[in-house]
Amino acid sequence: MIVSAKEMIAHAKQERYAVGQFNINNLEWTKAVLLTAQECRAPVILGVSEGAAKYMCGFRTVAAMVQAMTEDLGISIPAALHIDHGSYEGAKNAIEAGFSSIMFDGSHYGIEENLEKSREIIDLCKRKGLSVECEVGSIGGEEDGVIGAGEIADPEECKRIAELGVTMLAAGIGNIHGKYPENWKGLDFAALERIQQAIPGTPLVLHGGTGIPKEMIQKAISLGVCKINVNTECQLAFAAATRRYVEAGKDLEGKGFDPRKLLAPGFDAIRETVKEKMELFGCVGKA
Repeated sequence: MIVSAKEMIAHAKQERYAVGQFNINNLEWTKAVLLTAQECRAPVILGVSEGAAKYMCGFRTVAAMVQAMTEDLGISIPAALHIDHGSYEGAKNAIEAGFSSIMFDGSHYGIEENLEKSREIIDLCKRKGLSVECEVGSIGGEEDGVIGAGEIADPEECKRIAELGVTMLAAGIGNIHGKYPENWKGLDFAALERIQQAIPGTPLVLHGGTGIPKEMIQKAISLGVCKINVNTECQLAFAAATRRYVEAGKDLEGKGFDPRKLLAPGFDAIRETVKEKMELFGCVGKA
């Protein structure tokens, strides 16, 4: 069932585990994530970037597909439909389209403009009963053309945003989107501790979950991270499984070219990846 992420995130903070956000890119992605969450009895957040929403024809199409799919598949675990790194206009469009959770990323603005725009989005979400995520300190790497330098969030700025009433806060601690480079220095846990001390009641979000070592993930959860985003790892798993299928000539055997068969190995690979991450995050059996 599609719900706000507020209760699942609050429970994760209380019980010290993390809810996984898995970005969806098409029907196969959505079905794989929902079925795996149901099988694992885990709460889940379906992330949709503005680029992915555009690819899937728009926020309304995505919202309608996800709602119908949860009903037709008999999904009973709580699932939130969440815009990922929403712009000011994108966040408002997702609200109107029926998303149950909103991220407004104002980290590229100065703090005063970030506060002003965040306050407006938070107020809109509160009126509709939606969960809301904001960001301080840009996340490194590239996501839909938005490039972040991997800034370390300022605890005082985090506090000012948190006091607006966010459900959860994404704070940069050296994490990046996409593949991590060989010379990556790792997460800044000292910065994470300072942020946690400044806003002890606010659930924290870790973006760029792909490629972070397991022990770092577990330490981040112990320091207040309640939501972890995964996208690239599912994409890599899907691509690798599809490549193996084609390179083995399976698409040339019988009706192996049928997209339902061609995409099946990638679908299964996404499910395996999602299950592995849910086990790591500690959210299995929490729904």
